[in-house]
Amino acid sequence: MKILVAEPLAPAAVELLHAQAGWEVVIADPKTYRQHLADCDALVVRSAVKVDKDVLASAPKLRVIGRAGVGVDNVDLPAATDAGVLVMNTPGGNAISVAEHTLALMLSMARAVPQANTSTKSGKWEKKKFLGNELRGKTLGVVGLGSIGREVVKRAKPFEMRIIGHDPYVSAQSASAAGVELVSLADLYRQSDFITLHVALTPETNRMLNASAFAQMKDGVRIVNCARGELVDQKDLQAAVESGKVGGAGLDVFEKEPPGENELFRLDPIIATPHIAGSTEEAQEIVGIRIVEQMLEYLKSGVALNAVNMPAMTAEQYRALRPYVNLAERLGLFVSHIASGNAHTIRFVYCGRLAENNTQILRNAGLAGVLSRSLEYRANVVNAMQIATQRGYRVVEELEPDQGRMDAIRIEIESDTGCSSALGAVVLDKPRLLQVENISCEATLDGNLMYSKNEDVPGVIGFLGTVLGKNGINIANFALGRQDPSARKDGEPLIAISIVETDQLVPDNVISQIFENKAVKVARRVALPHV
Repeated sequence: MKILVAEPLAPAAVELLHAQAGWEVVIADPKTYRQHLADCDALVVRSAVKVDKDVLASAPKLRVIGRAGVGVDNVDLPAATDAGVLVMNTPGGNAISVAEHTLALMLSMARAVPQANTSTKSGKWEKKKFLGNELRGKTLGVVGLGSIGREVVKRAKPFEMRIIGHDPYVSAQSASAAGVELVSLADLYRQSDFITLHVALTPETNRMLNASAFAQMKDGVRIVNCARGELVDQKDLQAAVESGKVGGAGLDVFEKEPPGENELFRLDPIIATPHIAGSTEEAQEIVGIRIVEQMLEYLKSGVALNAVNMPAMTAEQYRALRPYVNLAERLGLFVSHIASGNAHTIRFVYCGRLAENNTQILRNAGLAGVLSRSLEYRANVVNAMQIATQRGYRVVEELEPDQGRMDAIRIEIESDTGCSSALGAVVLDKPRLLQVENISCEATLDGNLMYSKNEDVPGVIGFLGTVLGKNGINIANFALGRQDPSARKDGEPLIAISIVETDQLVPDNVISQIFENKAVKVARRVALPHV
């Protein structure tokens, strides 16, 4: 067995490799590693080496690529999958480092540490100027309760802070077990003295902290962002700090890195660090040891931990299930967009011949779709069930193997506010939506969609078209569905749904205009990858 280490790795991790009897370990660097590719079985990289089709073609024996870190942007995942190479990473390896940096920024703001340091070193003694605040008794709002968010919670508790959180993808039971009170985003803004962000960058979270969000917050609120620079609108933050609405901000990430000259840096309440939250000796050692341990487990026993591409399958199995894997993932992503509340159960129903097969890969693909909107790293058919379990979801599978039924998949998300569902099938080799909320409505599962639910009254369809038209949004397809009258409860109006495919993603302000029609009850945009 030949293991090629292409980038610097923690000494303890290298020692672990050398301890394997009969294994050849080659320590190289990004400039020289290619000469060793021809007969290597495993490749260890960090972020400098770009593993593309040419690299994979030069390594015909390669079985696994280990990325010592979270992001795998430097690895061509489709090419690796086509080559039969498993790719694995180490999510959460730097979670403690990022969490500690978050607390460091909070304390620095509360006690004006950087400003007091500069003042004292300049020869001043301004004790009265730097009257600080305790964290004790303050409310911390944690947006995103993944691995990093949960570590922040653990470290904030000893400071006797009240901790509230917002994460639509974490169950109330899981949050409660961690000592977090789940609240709406608006309530988190309204109640928090400190707000820290730990979410992935998605269309919904892009610039989520903007003028509208700041207006909902307490005067003097303090912000921490160690996640993604794009989560905060820089100009709106600057205005909020200058007005005194925001009492301070600790920023480790920026939309442009390095940020260069930045207007925010002129403001005394802004603390800025150069994207170092996850950069500690301990974190680098942890991810190095973890990736080696994972690769050894896979090479010795075939157990793939934290894999980020497709699991090993025969070509025949993959060809048969591939269209339905794609369908399940897109269906899960669609339902995650239209669901509301804090989910606790995800149910999969397999119809027709699909129910006679091993449905694990379909379940995991659907879970990956549901989870993908809330994660910094991509959920997939290998890690989706593990992530769902960590987040406290109950996953249920049901089989309806009626031979007379079309092969189809229904995914339901149950939350504290109700149940959302969608049913789909593969039609002419493409994934198609057949039902939403038990209402028949056939539509594409591709590109930019807008889903709406309304009382079945005249004028709504024309209203939707008018709103989109006046905002310059071109309609590619318009699918409609109506509730079966027999399903209506006494006294309730009939419900109709529409799924509009558009040439561009429908922005927030247009969604707001849709709700001006009182018959409209739900309006959501849905972003799906192109087929």
